[in-house]
Amino acid sequence: MRTQLRPDRTILREGRVVEDAWIHLNDDDPLPPRGDVVVSLGRLARERDVLLARDGRLGARLETHERAEELAAAVELDALALVVIHVHKFVDGRYYSTARLLRMRHGFTGELRATGDVLPDQLFYMRRVGFDAFSLRPDKSIETALRALRTFTVTYQGAEDGPPLYRRRFADVRDPAA
Repeated sequence: MRTQLRPDRTILREGRVVEDAWIHLNDDDPLPPRGDVVVSLGRLARERDVLLARDGRLGARLETHERAEELAAAVELDALALVVIHVHKFVDGRYYSTARLLRMRHGFTGELRATGDVLPDQLFYMRRVGFDAFSLRPDKSIETALRALRTFTVTYQGAEDGPPLYRRRFADVRDPAA
C-alpha cells in the first residue's frame, strides 16, 4: 500500500513545515538507481542487500499491524535514515507502542514519521513516544497542527521527550544553575 501523501508533499519535522523529499515506493515500483527511498517492510526483507548497496538513504514503511521487532529482524536499524509508520485508523493505538519500542528498546535514532490518518490533536502525544515528523491527513491544516504541538508546555509523566516532572524539579533544586 502506498502511503497517502499530501498533494503539496509538506510534512512537519521537528516543529517546522518542510517538503518531503523521499521517494515512496510501492512493492512493484522500479527501484531508482539513486535517491532517498522508502519501501515496505516486505520489500526491505526481500531486497535488503540491493537496497543497502544503492546510492541514497533508505527508509522503511511499517503498516499499523507490523511490529518493531519485525523491522529489527529484517535490517540493522542503523542502516535506516527514516521509519514511516502508516496509521490506518487513528483509533488503533498500536503505532504509539511501535514508535516507543523502536526508540527505547531498539535504539532507533533516525527520523520517525507518522503518516496516514494523522490528526493534529494526536501530535503532542505522538511526539512524546518518539515521533519527530508527521504527514497529516490531506484534509487537515498544517497551521492547526503547529498550534497543537504547542498546546502543552509541561508534562508530568516521563516519556521519550524527557524525564518525569519530579525528577526535573529535583534536578533544579540540586543544581540551581540548571
